[in-house]
Amino acid sequence: MSRLNGPARTNRPAKLIDVARHAGVSTGTVSNVLNHPDKVKEGTSARVMRSIEHLGFVRDTNASSLANGGSHDIGLVVIDLANSIFLDAARGAQSTARAAGLNLLMAGSENDFGVQSSNVDSFIGARVAGLLLAPMQDSSAQIQRLTKRHVPVVLVNYDPGTDHACSVIVDNDAAGYIAARHLIDLGRRRIAFVSVDWDLQPVEQRRHGIRRAVAETDGAVTLEEIVADDLEVGSGNAIARQVAARDAAERPDAVVAVTDNLAVGFIEQAADLGIDVPGDIAVMGTDDNTSAARCRLTLTTVTMQGRQLGAVAMELLMDEIRHGRDEHRHQRVVLTPQLVVQQSTVR
Repeated sequence: MSRLNGPARTNRPAKLIDVARHAGVSTGTVSNVLNHPDKVKEGTSARVMRSIEHLGFVRDTNASSLANGGSHDIGLVVIDLANSIFLDAARGAQSTARAAGLNLLMAGSENDFGVQSSNVDSFIGARVAGLLLAPMQDSSAQIQRLTKRHVPVVLVNYDPGTDHACSVIVDNDAAGYIAARHLIDLGRRRIAFVSVDWDLQPVEQRRHGIRRAVAETDGAVTLEEIVADDLEVGSGNAIARQVAARDAAERPDAVVAVTDNLAVGFIEQAADLGIDVPGDIAVMGTDDNTSAARCRLTLTTVTMQGRQLGAVAMELLMDEIRHGRDEHRHQRVVLTPQLVVQQSTVR
């Protein structure tokens, strides 16, 4: 007999995503069971139906027409399509949107705040039912434009610091803390944090978490902060050359890079210069970027829960579209990152 996973019945009405988690399937599979049962294997369909019955799920017949003005389109604006956290968030959002009969339209902003602003305006002009916005810096002016035009918006992986909109974020402070704590627990005592000197919220929060972990050692561990030109592999190469030029006793014995691409660049160049990773220097990233350049070692990193980010954000957005700003209550949802230990820190 198959074992059903997930939460038991709660006081709030069960949602489609609850059924998916309970049955151990995707939201798309649940949608197919309800709308296209011929596409689903009999055993899977039966498992989903048992979950529906167990949770008391009632299908929302208004879900596919919940959009204001009849629009079935949802916009998603992300700052960087090269980072897999945003691609994963898009997949999670799309799966949830599709199950509700909605279309997800995505625009990348090429790490350019001006392009992001233009993308937001384009979606306003297209009269989307709502917008998911994944920036890396203060976007309050864009949020204000959306709310003035009665376009619901949810912030993804960015904490606006206000209650003017819903937000779903990963605890980036915890990500930095987890990374530094892992290296400290391995016995590393000279940690270098490789980052950029840019005003980016995730970067600043990870830096704070790393500093917090080091401060807990009461001076037993030192922290050096090295500024890279950007967040890409080439800058990781350059930092490795700087470190290799030092006397061995003055090099860090551990490196935390704010992105996986920086970490990969450091590892590849360090190996070519005769530095053993992780023997001489343990190296890790902090954003679990599956789109990062390939590395000769599997990379220790911190997972960012991308799919869950997108799915939860879409649920919040649909709730606001359905109930309107007067009845909808803005929420701030924080997801906990997880350490992924690989060869770059532990042989």
